Amino acid sequence: MDAKYATGRVGRVATWVLLVLCSLAFLYPLVWLVSASLKGRGQVFDNALVPETFHWGNFATVFHELPLLPWLFNSLAIAVLAAVTVAVSSSMVAFGFAYFRFRGRSLVFGLVLATMMLPGAVTMVPVYLIWRELGLLGTWAPLWAANLFGSAFYIFLQRQFFLGLPRELFEAARIDGAGYWRLFTRIAMPLAIPSFVIVLLFEFQASWNNFQSALIYLNSESIEDFTAPLGIAYAMTKYSPTAGGQGDYQYVMVASLLITLPMLALFAFGQRYFIEGVATTGTKG
Repeated sequence: MDAKYATGRVGRVATWVLLVLCSLAFLYPLVWLVSASLKGRGQVFDNALVPETFHWGNFATVFHELPLLPWLFNSLAIAVLAAVTVAVSSSMVAFGFAYFRFRGRSLVFGLVLATMMLPGAVTMVPVYLIWRELGLLGTWAPLWAANLFGSAFYIFLQRQFFLGLPRELFEAARIDGAGYWRLFTRIAMPLAIPSFVIVLLFEFQASWNNFQSALIYLNSESIEDFTAPLGIAYAMTKYSPTAGGQGDYQYVMVASLLITLPMLALFAFGQRYFIEGVATTGTKG
């Protein structure tokens, strides 16, 4: 009994040690970023986690050096538009695939999933030409408007959640005279809040970190029209000694840290829904 207890205790200790080591490995880049944002020029890349001198003024100076507030506003507005539109449109399509039974439903759903097999590089040029013909280059539209048509991955995710809802609820509502739109808004969506929030979080993060699309479509001459990732790339070039800069990368680190904080707050807020959505896997009683 004692040997068995000792073995179990050693296993638990080993598990905790492994978890702590993994946590430290994931936290190290964030700790390094915080440290670098508090350093002066020439000390940013010395890998010391504790600055020799704390330059708290970096956090005030960065707003004079870079148009950080417009970048944050642009990214926030685009991310909200992208997240809300894809969450609503994907939910509607997913409910249709989960509730309605029609000939060829599996085939159509398979075609929707097959679109995930196409690499983004394959559709990049045709999509660019479409937006150019619509005259929307240089606007926010290419960064979020495509989400009005849903996303194959999110449709699959929410369809699985809707399939776990008791069909008797919908049949009872139909007997009471409820229409299909009411079934979706009054029954399906309230029960699918965890999966809806997961889609919002995933898409908000994807849009917030989207550098490639911003680089392609936001060809404005004003740097204040940039999104946060595009602005960070601009700042790296601005302060690069090879481009005539003075190597003030501490401002880039401050901007990167401030841009990261909204995502940390968002995931902290949506953590409960995220865990619930993953744990229940769409099962509702």
